[in-house]
Amino acid sequence: MKYYIGIDLGGTNIVAGVVDEQFHLVTKASNKTNVGRPASEIALTMAQTAKLAAEQAGLSMEQISLVGIGTPGIVDSVTKEVVFAGNLNFSNVPLCQMVEEHLHRPVFIANDADAAAYGEFMAGAGKMQDGSHISNMLAITLGTGVGSGIIIDSKIYNGYGHAGGEFGHTIINVNGRQCSCGRKGCLDVYCSATGLITTTKEHMEKNPDSLMWKLCDGDLNKVDGRTCFDAAQQGDAAGQAAVEEYTTVLAEAIVNAVNTLQPEIICIGGGVSKQGENLLRPIRNYMEQFCFDRFTAHKTEVRIAQLGNDAGVIGAALIGLQAE
Repeated sequence: MKYYIGIDLGGTNIVAGVVDEQFHLVTKASNKTNVGRPASEIALTMAQTAKLAAEQAGLSMEQISLVGIGTPGIVDSVTKEVVFAGNLNFSNVPLCQMVEEHLHRPVFIANDADAAAYGEFMAGAGKMQDGSHISNMLAITLGTGVGSGIIIDSKIYNGYGHAGGEFGHTIINVNGRQCSCGRKGCLDVYCSATGLITTTKEHMEKNPDSLMWKLCDGDLNKVDGRTCFDAAQQGDAAGQAAVEEYTTVLAEAIVNAVNTLQPEIICIGGGVSKQGENLLRPIRNYMEQFCFDRFTAHKTEVRIAQLGNDAGVIGAALIGLQAE
């Protein structure tokens, strides 16, 4: 049995997990990142967390075939450096080399959204019922922001300068809401959970009698990503309008992605994806009307991601397999 370790480096926590050759997560361990420390210290904590995960699985590091890292920022997977990660204060950091010095195992690296996409591709939504794998997939995560990862020919694709695949920073509404990236109208500010909350609040303010006010105790600060969906399920017209606006914008963006890439599967993860069919149904209906592949026998399928918060760890553990 082969074993791999994936390390998910976040702004708050470092999570390491052991994954077996059947792509099952065996065990996990975690530590605090403590942003602000030198990269060498963070690398040491990452290595310590990886060793702890191996120990909890009853394995020595000699039994680990590969180690992978998923990190925020722009990542050069060839030189194995973090080119830039603002929230970690990293610039041209040879993170793989630093971790390898402690673990003495081959270490690979990818952007964290790409690692999560690869995890879903290998072990989650990308698996077919017969156990076979597809070749092309787009993974979209609807969290605080909109994360994404592109898989082409079974490998992570992130562009010429390693800064591609940022689906959340494509424009869906010219001169729309201000985005933190500096542009206006990005998908990120409409289809993230944060964007959904903004849309919900806009509909509430236009409809003071909406059930949504009752669901959040009359306090806009208590609005979350479920508020409009819950209200819509109970027949509230304003809630239904908010859901329709949100799902239409997301569906339009997905049609753009299909018409550009036409992958076999688009999988949707993140907190908003917990709405399941209430989210997918209107998206599928929109795709059937407007995707260019409606004229072909092979159509892109949209699915809910399956691995949840473990996607990043599992994907990081497996990214080294791309080199085999």
